[in-house]
Amino acid sequence: MTNDEISHPLFAALYDRMGAMERLLKPHREYLAADLEGRVLELGAGTGNTFPYVAPAADDLEYHAIEPDPHMRTRAQTQANETGLAVDLRGARAESLPYPDDAFDVVLSGMVFCTVADPAAATDEVARVLKPGGEFRFLEHVHADGWRATGQAVLNPLWERVAAGCQLDRQTVERFVAHDAFRVDEVERLELGVFPATPFVRGRLYRRRGGGFSRE
Repeated sequence: MTNDEISHPLFAALYDRMGAMERLLKPHREYLAADLEGRVLELGAGTGNTFPYVAPAADDLEYHAIEPDPHMRTRAQTQANETGLAVDLRGARAESLPYPDDAFDVVLSGMVFCTVADPAAATDEVARVLKPGGEFRFLEHVHADGWRATGQAVLNPLWERVAAGCQLDRQTVERFVAHDAFRVDEVERLELGVFPATPFVRGRLYRRRGGGFSRE
């Protein structure tokens, strides 16, 4: 395994056993999957926990997903098969998406930007592959305030090692809303999760029309 490869077999095996957390996330996965149509890309599909929420609308979708960890990806493909969701699932990273400019109507991100190595590059890539007017829909856990922020900073080195590279204190939403390619539709802070992986934020951004955004 090279330093650039992502492989966390133990974390992948344990991820599907977090039933209590998934029950808490149910309405927020429904938020990500609601009223989808057209060409959709899911970043960091993990073990495919969003797929059952997407499957009922599968007839109206061309669904694509990326997941760089092969152990997660195997489980995600099994989930897709079990739910009957036809998905083009690729082993790619959010920082370098294998799709042309303006390729998708919607991009979904569910707890992804806490782990990507270069969140600025990944945000640029979302902007690049979205069509003008396309939607970026996200659910992410982010940095806290006050004593919780201090606790996150202290715990982050250990957390990163045991949680497959996850970062507790990312300024994710600030990065999204400040990006020139996006206009904000809604952003909602959620008192969801358990310290230190709390709070969560969900929202919708739209790709601005005009002024193309291409990979150089």
